[in-house]
Amino acid sequence: MNFLEIALMVVSILLIAIVLLQSGKAESASNIITGGNDSLFANRKERGGELFISRLTLALGVLFFLLNLILGFA
Repeated sequence: MNFLEIALMVVSILLIAIVLLQSGKAESASNIITGGNDSLFANRKERGGELFISRLTLALGVLFFLLNLILGFA
């Protein structure tokens, strides 16, 4: 196993963990079932921890994509 494969596994595990840490956009499960998605696309500002987790998710997603491209062409 080379360095890129190990890095891909670490990034994958981190990406799964960070996605599970994100708060849902729906306030409760009943909004999902009943279709109460009026607040889903509301203009909410992320602050503090939410902003950090959101940016970390984006960075890990891009890194995951790039590692897969590099390993695919190698």
